[in-house]
Amino acid sequence: MSVISAEPEAAPTAERPQHWVSYPYFLWRSIVLATDGSLMFYAWMTMLTAVALVGANAWAHQVVEGMGVTHMSDHVSWGLYIANFTFAVGLAAGGVMMVIPAYLYHDEDMHKVVIVGELLAIAAIVMCLMFVVADLGRPDRFWHMIPGIGRFNWPVSMLTWDVIVLNVYLLLNLHICGYLLYMRFLGRQPSARWYVPFVFLSIFWAISIHTVTAFLYCGLGGRPFWNSALLAPRFLASAFVSGPAFIIVTLLAIRRLTAFEISEAPIRTLIAIVRVTILVNLLMLASELFTAFYTGGAHATSAEYLFFGLHGADGLVPWTWTSIVFNVLATAGFLYPNVVRNLPLLVVSCALAFCGIWIEKGMGLIVPGFIPSTLHELIEYSPSLVEWKITAGVWAFGLLVFTAALKIALPVLTGEAREKIV
Repeated sequence: MSVISAEPEAAPTAERPQHWVSYPYFLWRSIVLATDGSLMFYAWMTMLTAVALVGANAWAHQVVEGMGVTHMSDHVSWGLYIANFTFAVGLAAGGVMMVIPAYLYHDEDMHKVVIVGELLAIAAIVMCLMFVVADLGRPDRFWHMIPGIGRFNWPVSMLTWDVIVLNVYLLLNLHICGYLLYMRFLGRQPSARWYVPFVFLSIFWAISIHTVTAFLYCGLGGRPFWNSALLAPRFLASAFVSGPAFIIVTLLAIRRLTAFEISEAPIRTLIAIVRVTILVNLLMLASELFTAFYTGGAHATSAEYLFFGLHGADGLVPWTWTSIVFNVLATAGFLYPNVVRNLPLLVVSCALAFCGIWIEKGMGLIVPGFIPSTLHELIEYSPSLVEWKITAGVWAFGLLVFTAALKIALPVLTGEAREKIV
């Protein structure tokens, strides 16, 4: 039986008044759960808060001084922020790899932990929006995208499609997680009509958010490096590596640090998914390389710069080969027959896959699209310290959101939160 299901709530009594299970009280209990923990929890949250504040300070400096404090230019106008945005979209989409087995194939073991993937999607989309704000330079420019006030340019602009799918995906996951946790908090059986249709819609939407992001790049005719029909499938394949890899480590941490029981079954399922998708991702990479270097042409110029350097410019070459080595080593680790029992190997393989995909979809995808420029100039790019601080701050804030969400969800799912108020 799924941990989300529960017996009908008992009738209110003198010992159990109705107001104890009101929505405001649920919100209050959620705040208490999110801020209460062990010394290790406080140390973790303090560290994340400190990094997030450093990032906020750097962002404030960028807003005051302008985008000149970054190393982006007219030639390379998308850098570290958009690289992380692209990766975070994939991380959000990767959570669907828990939803599909749980709801389409009725995997009860996965159903018990599926909310971890949905909460990760919420945190990842929050990071996506923050990276977009950082890249705008001036957050007040958002008014241009407000329908009726600015020009939303829908449905012509792919950017507007990206804004729509990301925000709808965030709202879908907020509704699903909020409703299921509230019903569990009340001790009531969730009504299928209030969440199951949204779950199936979120599966389609998870695929759409990364597909639309890929179309945003491959639809730019002036950037031949991105003009590939394989870009969207590669985005999805890599997302279904990085997302499950992060979730596996999260499940292992939850099993070790909390009383929430997690069996090996969902971890085995996620490992099986990664074993397939990481090989598909490498196959697509090899196909792209063959097309670029065998046929040559304008597309090959950026690829040559990315993998081997061009006319003495080789700033991305170390990033590229590090990514390939990480992905190959991660593949070997996941293909190890009994990796689920070898926890150090499993964690290292997940970390290598996560970092390898981060480089591949970040510095290895966004930046070389601008080098050489449309004027055939080699203007290299490396992130400034301000960009690194803001990026670290956004990631720290995303982990804060994810940690706080887990701190609320796990006690509610185990019944511990209800036990405290009875």
